Amino acid sequence: MKPASFNYIRAKTVDEVLAALNEHSDAKILAGGQSLIAMMNLRLVKPEYLVDINHISDLDYIRLEDNELAIGALTRHSTAASSDLVRENCPLMAAAYGYIAHKAVRNRGTVGGNVCHADPASENPAVAIASEAKMILRNSNGERKVAADDFFIGLYETSANQNELLTEIRIPKAKLGQGFSFQEVSARKGDFAIVCVAASIKIENETCSEARIVASGVGEKATRLTTAEEVIKNSPANSESINLAANEARTFIDPPSDFHADSEYRKDLAFTLTKRALEEAYEQCRGRK
Repeated sequence: MKPASFNYIRAKTVDEVLAALNEHSDAKILAGGQSLIAMMNLRLVKPEYLVDINHISDLDYIRLEDNELAIGALTRHSTAASSDLVRENCPLMAAAYGYIAHKAVRNRGTVGGNVCHADPASENPAVAIASEAKMILRNSNGERKVAADDFFIGLYETSANQNELLTEIRIPKAKLGQGFSFQEVSARKGDFAIVCVAASIKIENETCSEARIVASGVGEKATRLTTAEEVIKNSPANSESINLAANEARTFIDPPSDFHADSEYRKDLAFTLTKRALEEAYEQCRGRK
């Protein structure tokens, strides 16, 4: 199918984007277009105005600022996947790119567009929450920061308002004593996850002092496995605590069934992937002392 008719705006600056969003309440942002154009072709969305931000070079960057990794919203997946700054300062995102999409999609798709699309089986929302990322949103009156925990609120739904543009994602720099792991099972390499688990932990004196464990593919949005986190925190870094946390991950979720997998299989995957993620993260902690 072809998309319904729409008006096209080619923005050259962020201010032009914000002005267009203020003027047109039915406007959609076109970044990589890997999800939006497909949905428009199926007429699942019919924006009256399409605001193309691909020519705003100010939104395409990766840099380290004040012990935070700053990623411009228009940064392509392929750029983030090959970035030494990402690998050194956010190992969890670097690990996730072993599973995200295919080369053609990564060459066009953007980090910002991906998180704003908020697919419940997507990898980067889980990474953002597990990494304590903040989303920088701008409108004509200024900007605000939204924690990743509060950004993803439902199925393809975020807390960004219609007149706001995501301009940047900021992630705290990985610290000594932290370990990270990203685990996923999908129908084919590069497909969206049936289940994926992102884990970030910190070990002090052989005890887990911090833990964030997030799963995608288990509900309407990337989900923090809070009871698993509670089990592992303040516990010795050993196989017993890992198994207890993995069991909590299985019982905490109530995933859907579809043609890819039924609910029980997704629960089993949550157990297995949480266990693998924590085991690998523990080993990384020992290597980052």
